[in-house]
Amino acid sequence: MSDLVGIFLNVLAPVFLLVLLGYLAGPRLQLEARTLSRFAYFILTPAFVFNILSRTQIELGLAGRMIGFILTVYTASIVIAFLTARLLRASPAMTAAYVMIAAFGNVGNFGLPIIQFAAGPDALPPATVYFLANLVFAFVVCVTAANFQRGFSPNTAMQVFRTPALIALVPALAVNWLTFELPPVITRPIELLSAALIPTMLVVLGAQLAGAGLPKLSRDLLLASGIRLISGPVIAFSIVGWFALPELERQVGILQASMPAAVLVSIIALENDLLPDFVTTTVLFSNLASVVSLTIVLAFL
Repeated sequence: MSDLVGIFLNVLAPVFLLVLLGYLAGPRLQLEARTLSRFAYFILTPAFVFNILSRTQIELGLAGRMIGFILTVYTASIVIAFLTARLLRASPAMTAAYVMIAAFGNVGNFGLPIIQFAAGPDALPPATVYFLANLVFAFVVCVTAANFQRGFSPNTAMQVFRTPALIALVPALAVNWLTFELPPVITRPIELLSAALIPTMLVVLGAQLAGAGLPKLSRDLLLASGIRLISGPVIAFSIVGWFALPELERQVGILQASMPAAVLVSIIALENDLLPDFVTTTVLFSNLASVVSLTIVLAFL
């Protein structure tokens, strides 16, 4: 029990304190969670993706196994979510919401700081690879699901590639592969915006929680949250041996697979008018419930 308390205080509490700050400051300072979330979605996230991906170096074969592992875990969670929604005869919109919540873990906002506190700075490069893999994969899945539930149209595929974070991938990869050095007048503003993403999103989460109030429990909320929080670590622990990952990459990958639903899921739902109240409430609940689930996963690791 003392180990669980130490894990919570040293690893999870610092992250949740920023959420608490947003919860307390949001209504008192009249912070607009919608404005902050759009700022993060359209500006901070692409800056973060560019800043990390343009400079991250990792052995190609290992990176391929890491990406294969994390995508396998999240794909399996998506299948479970989709089948569960269909068995419940959920509407197309609710089915899309289940899929989005399963597809997108909070691998940036929670994953990066939690992994840094748990395993130290050496864990950040592999954590970033997992983050980027899930970010790209989840944006494609979520934006496609959010649009497809309204009926397919030629604009559906194009909408995926208009996502700001995906747009940032092209110049980031070009700079990385060409080893092109950008001038400080460009890199420094990007670095500042990138550094602002994690604290901003944690504060936004707290402000959203304050605005939404305590989540009202429902069958769909509990099931969608449970799929994200339980299927991820169970599948990850079950299949990680298939990918022959070193110990550090193995532990970081399992943690990234165990994260609650990302705040960006609620932003995508808002942008696409896909059950935004349900999605936001479920995201908030899963992040609160992850206090327990992540503590247990960290204890096993």
